[in-house]
Amino acid sequence: MADTAHSITLPWKIDRVWVFVLALPFVIAAFDPEQAVATVEFAINAMGQTGVFIVFAVLAIGYLKATGAEVLLARAFEGREVRMIVMAAMLGGLSPFCSCEVIPFIAALLAVGAPLSAVMAFWLSSPLMDPAMFFITAGTLGLSFAVAKTMAAVGLGLLGGATVYFFARSPVFTDPLRPKPQSGCCTSNGTPFSGEVQWSFWNELDRRAVFRSTVIENALFLGKWLLLAYMLEALMLRYVPSDWIAGFLGGQGVWPVVLGALVGAPAYLNGYAAVPLVDALLAQGMAPGAAMSFVLAGGVSCIPAAVAVWALVKPRVFIAYLGIAMVGAVIAGLAWSAVAI
Repeated sequence: MADTAHSITLPWKIDRVWVFVLALPFVIAAFDPEQAVATVEFAINAMGQTGVFIVFAVLAIGYLKATGAEVLLARAFEGREVRMIVMAAMLGGLSPFCSCEVIPFIAALLAVGAPLSAVMAFWLSSPLMDPAMFFITAGTLGLSFAVAKTMAAVGLGLLGGATVYFFARSPVFTDPLRPKPQSGCCTSNGTPFSGEVQWSFWNELDRRAVFRSTVIENALFLGKWLLLAYMLEALMLRYVPSDWIAGFLGGQGVWPVVLGALVGAPAYLNGYAAVPLVDALLAQGMAPGAAMSFVLAGGVSCIPAAVAVWALVKPRVFIAYLGIAMVGAVIAGLAWSAVAI
């Protein structure tokens, strides 16, 4: 008889982010009980203020997923190469799906000879903006910042696509694929960009089920990250000296923007969690341009986005991906500094 004592599996998976969110107030209370209460109140009030944006974003993601609208992304990789680059950069910022989900799609495109230039454009723009992130950003940092970030995402994609296009025959971009693509950070049952678009998804039982599961999944996803971010924002406003932030990331010129990109790359938690943190940094003196470079460099170099690229291409292409992202983030940050004055 087999020993089953060590083969018991739980019917649910413990989410470490939720555990941290629930445990954080108790940890704070051990050192500062008043701040623990203030932190929870701050997070609840902030969630209430952005609630309408969260609801709209979750419903939008559910609708796009249930209708199968992601299949439209495949059309960005048809036609002439320059057209592919432009379409890939524009559509990359509209896709409401995680970087890991596009791995099978990108792998298939690269395998059949799709130009790396268009793929790079999509890779650089897709982790930076999506419908949910747009509304969360607009609700917290303002509509102008959200629009500027969207334009910067497309611009960064175009920069990456153009760079690969003009240097396609250089040693960096020739033979870009790994011999055997590595597994990504999440699984996928086949290519997620297959099937037909059905805008009236409610007429089909399976699509209604997809809508329901997607809404629930994304509501929990956004909820945990935003609650964590708002609590961290409250702690940052309470304990991090504003003079330190202003001295390190404030002021005019190129240096704060460059620092914002350099800090954003390793410090980025999550695209949605970054929004409240940037809001706190701005309140404490962070320069607007540094905020823009922070969210752009961090969004491209965060683990899910980086893994999606690392899984498929050789290290030299991956380094080029990060280099283009840093340069584009600094350029966008400087542009936003000039506009936001």
